[in-house]
Amino acid sequence: MIVLVFVALVFLAHFYLWHRLVRSTTGPGRLRKALTWGLVGLVLLVVATFVSTRAEFANWLAWPGYIWFALMFYLIIFLVVLEIPRAVAGLLLRRSERRRAPAPVAVPARASAPAETVRAGASVPAEVAPEAVRAGAPAPAEVAPEAPAVPAAPEAAHSMSRRLFLGRTTAAIAGVGAMGAVGYGVTSALGDPVIESVKVGLPKLDPRLNGLRFAVVSDIHLGPLTGKAHTERIVRMINGLEADVVAIVGDLVDGSVAQLGPLAQPLKNLESRYGAYFVTGNHEYFAPNGFTEWIEELGELGVRSLRNERVEIRHQGAVLDLAGVNDLNGTSGGDGPDFGKALGNRDTSRSTVLLAHQPIQVTEAARHGVDLQLSGHTHGGQLAPFNLVVGLQQPVVSGLATVDGVQVYVTRGAGFWGPPVRVGAPPEITMLQLSR
Repeated sequence: MIVLVFVALVFLAHFYLWHRLVRSTTGPGRLRKALTWGLVGLVLLVVATFVSTRAEFANWLAWPGYIWFALMFYLIIFLVVLEIPRAVAGLLLRRSERRRAPAPVAVPARASAPAETVRAGASVPAEVAPEAVRAGAPAPAEVAPEAPAVPAAPEAAHSMSRRLFLGRTTAAIAGVGAMGAVGYGVTSALGDPVIESVKVGLPKLDPRLNGLRFAVVSDIHLGPLTGKAHTERIVRMINGLEADVVAIVGDLVDGSVAQLGPLAQPLKNLESRYGAYFVTGNHEYFAPNGFTEWIEELGELGVRSLRNERVEIRHQGAVLDLAGVNDLNGTSGGDGPDFGKALGNRDTSRSTVLLAHQPIQVTEAARHGVDLQLSGHTHGGQLAPFNLVVGLQQPVVSGLATVDGVQVYVTRGAGFWGPPVRVGAPPEITMLQLSR
């Protein structure tokens, strides 16, 4: 059902693009047919790309498919925004053409020849035939033939010219805007993540824990468009922060260990004083062979998975509870979040930091007295203005906020999903420091 809805949306998006980029910019003929079939091919490309993301041949299909998907997205955004200016421009052009159009010339009715003959010396109307003139009367002046009226240009021709002008101008603006946005977004997505430094005050934090540092990263999304260098760069940047704790908040992979295991190997080089911890995201449950193989793989790489459990972080003689819950997507397979198991029977006088992939899980965290929740999932919207849509489903899109009395920090993630494009939401690794 989800696949059918997706295909329908892709078809509708391309139909709109055809209407604005093909039908409105060309006349009937070979060019229109060629562009139409080109869009049909792009529809098939997008569907094939998303369906085959975990197939072996996805590597070569993903690049053109995802790049076109991003271009399609921004073409629609720009075209929709231009609909009102386009309509106003069309109205102004029509009014201008009406003002410039010449007024129709009235042609006088031809007078009939008089019944009686013309008297001698009388002037002879031009309409009177020569034979009607009496002998001795002066000959009538020679009449110049009437010039034929020049017909005005047909309204259909004006309409076609106006339509093509507006259509081509709108298409050019949208095309330049979309290519600029996607070009910038590719550079952002494939570049170094931004290091965000954040200080979070926890009212009941033991003073001895002041300055405890968390390197927070999420949504690395190892997949067909990322290489081993992507992971190596993230590990190198995290190690440069010299954090006390590394928290990987879900969506590490988009595939199986057999496909992506080599890309994850650099994680064994993560450095921190008290270890690296991981919680599942929704994409771990999409792995072809299940999520459990990744839990085992990460264990071998020295990254501990917190599966509805907590550990004690002992720092300078004080203790912080670090808990982790499974992602909501694990619920259907019997591996969903269990806050009671992760947070029950603990010393509530101690501060608790919770790792939970989706920000929306904070509602349940508040019921269990959590002080701070670290999440990802949203990518900060990844493709602005998609962040506005994400905000309808999650209580926090990015950054630090307070929800139901619990502070929540949502990282934008260090990778990307789908198109290798980030607009308005650069990739992020967070250095989060606790204070009282």
